[in-house]
Amino acid sequence: MAERLNTIVCTFNSTSPRITTYDIHEWIQQVLRIPEQIVSTIKIVEIKRQVYIKLINSANLQALIIETNGQTEYKHHNGVLSIVNIALPGMGTKRVCIAKLPPEVK
Repeated sequence: MAERLNTIVCTFNSTSPRITTYDIHEWIQQVLRIPEQIVSTIKIVEIKRQVYIKLINSANLQALIIETNGQTEYKHHNGVLSIVNIALPGMGTKRVCIAKLPPEVK
């Protein structure tokens, strides 16, 4: 069993225009005001319009959730405003298929 530690998920409106990776990085720095020194990993899931941001400690994570109240905005280049929901991600159950695993591995 694994869990995501010090991670938030930002879910963009599914009807909003597509956002480039560069724009997401700029948004994280300018709107969320997360300095790059405390960001461990960023994962973008384009199909679900989600961005997972892993921070180096939980104090920064809790401060971000409280500051944003779980919601913020993204302003597109064409002026359209999109609502972005911010939450702690759940792992859920995943089924993984592994091929050619040696019998010695449990």
